[in-house]
Amino acid sequence: MPSEGRCWETLQALRSSDKGRLCYDRDWLLRGEDVLQECMSLPKLSSYSGWVVDHVLPHIQKNAPPSETSASSVSTSALNQPSSVPRSPLRNPAFSPVSSAISNGTKDKHESPHTEPMVLQSPRGMKVEGCIRMYELVHRMKGAEGLRQWQEEQEKKVRALSEMASEQLKRFDERKELKHHKEFQDLREVMEKSSREALGQQEKLKAEHRHRAKILNLKLREAEQQRLKQEEQERLRKEEGQARLRGLYALQEEVLHLSQQLDASDQHRDLLQVDLSAFRTRGNQLCSLVSGIIRSSSENGFPTVEDQAVAEGALQEMRDLLSNLRQEIGRACEEKRRRDEEEARIKQQESQMQQRPEAHKESPIPNQGPGAKPNEDLQVKVQDSTMQWYQQLQEASSRCVLAFEGLSSSRDSQVGGTGVGHSLGSKLKEIFDKIHSLLSGKAVQSGGRSVSVTLNPQALDFVQYKLAEKFVKQGEEEVASHHEAAFPIAVVASGIWELHPRVGALILAHLHKKCPYSVPFYPAFKEGMALEDYQRMLGYQVKDSKVEQQDNFLKRMSGMIRLYAAIIQLRWPYGNRQETHPHGLNHGWRWLAQILNMEPLSDVTATLLFDFLEVCGNALMKQYQVQFWKMILLIKEDYFPRIEAITSSGQMGSFIRLKQFLEKCLQRREIPVPKGFLTSSFWRS
Repeated sequence: MPSEGRCWETLQALRSSDKGRLCYDRDWLLRGEDVLQECMSLPKLSSYSGWVVDHVLPHIQKNAPPSETSASSVSTSALNQPSSVPRSPLRNPAFSPVSSAISNGTKDKHESPHTEPMVLQSPRGMKVEGCIRMYELVHRMKGAEGLRQWQEEQEKKVRALSEMASEQLKRFDERKELKHHKEFQDLREVMEKSSREALGQQEKLKAEHRHRAKILNLKLREAEQQRLKQEEQERLRKEEGQARLRGLYALQEEVLHLSQQLDASDQHRDLLQVDLSAFRTRGNQLCSLVSGIIRSSSENGFPTVEDQAVAEGALQEMRDLLSNLRQEIGRACEEKRRRDEEEARIKQQESQMQQRPEAHKESPIPNQGPGAKPNEDLQVKVQDSTMQWYQQLQEASSRCVLAFEGLSSSRDSQVGGTGVGHSLGSKLKEIFDKIHSLLSGKAVQSGGRSVSVTLNPQALDFVQYKLAEKFVKQGEEEVASHHEAAFPIAVVASGIWELHPRVGALILAHLHKKCPYSVPFYPAFKEGMALEDYQRMLGYQVKDSKVEQQDNFLKRMSGMIRLYAAIIQLRWPYGNRQETHPHGLNHGWRWLAQILNMEPLSDVTATLLFDFLEVCGNALMKQYQVQFWKMILLIKEDYFPRIEAITSSGQMGSFIRLKQFLEKCLQRREIPVPKGFLTSSFWRS
């Protein structure tokens, strides 16, 4: 309304006036001031009376009870007197807000059941009271408006806080749910991990169980194969033993027959006046030797290859003995005939001298020559028994070559071919098993194909010959360059020799042919023999009429002697320990004794003695003990001067090396273990 704007302008003007800036104390009546002074004066209407009459009284009359209406009408009529109540200049629309506020206030007052009757005051009091009421009304309105706005703000804040709390609660629930999900996920991952670990452990245990079962099966299979192999070996050993025993019986029969022939020649003793007791005594000794071999073989089960070789040697010696006896009887007969002729000639000369005494001279005496001193020198020729053994091995080798002659000249020569291999160390057992399987008739893989000696009847002879040749060639080449390689090669050769004796005999045949000093045998130069052939017999390699250098020759001989010295002392560790070595240390002792009974060769004897004693000396020392040291002293005191006498100044290296080695061993009273000797740690690796 337009009056409301004027009301606020009026209130603002009053607030800015001097009186409006005065402090108003509502409790001024209580302080007892003399404020009733104006009441003493005549009543005067205020300038605001018209506004009060226009805006307040009508509302009062409308809400007043009937009893009061009459009274108020009187007062109204009195107040409406134009002379006494002038028109208020404030009755304009500008005061409409205040009037509306006052009307609302008065309306509220009239609505209360205990509204006090309005008491008219003085104009100034009415004015003040009106201003006070308007200010209070405005203040209440502002307070109500402020309270309403504050309530709205608080409601907004409460709603915002409620929404924020709701959102935070949602976030809290989400975080809590996320945490629960994470914990559940972690728990599930832990359970899955534990399950995987348990499954992995279970699979690992299953794999270990399968592996152990596989190993056990392999061990059982190997044990079964070993048992079958031992049974087969035992069967073969019995068959070979029975064959050797039958051979020994045949040898004994022949020896006894030859002995009877020796006894039959005793009738010439008186006729020829020669002493044949030595032949008869030696024949009896040989018969006793063969009988002793058969007796010991019957006690031990079956004769060994060595027993058979000794018996064959005794038979050959008996044959030679009978041949020598016949030659001796022939020489005695020739001597008797010559003496008879000489006696006849002398008698004839004596008769002629008696006829011509002047021409008589002293009878001629046959030239006997100066008396010869007994030969104290060492022998150059090898013993007959050793030479026979050497010839038997070479004949066996030749028969083996003839057996597969057709195979070697055809394409089928590849059937028996296999390489021993140069790999040593941890692969020895694999190499040994492969060779043994091949020789036993089993199929093996070689060069990407399956090879078996059963595919051709001549293949076994071919394989045995080539295998023995391969072993000796490794000694000639590999051991000559690397001395430590002698022991791995020798242990495989010894094991094969023990299971397949023919291979061992062929190894000896090849070794003796390439290195005759391993017999020991010093080939003699025969009349009409070519020089190159004689050098080949001595072990030299001759190519295009050129003989190899002495250093290379000694190097090859050294390698083969070292291989031989290693073979006689080593045995295959996985073989049958109950059987004896097929070619043991007793053969090494025989070789050493025979070579010391022969005249030394310059540069050769010293080299071979050093190599043999360095490899095999420790084993011989443990086996023969005091006898061995006696042999060493014999070498030092008697044999060294002979070697030194034939050795030139440019060939003293091998002699000095041997001499220093033996002097050091005598000083320490011990032969050191050779370098590269196979110990138990070698097989564990």
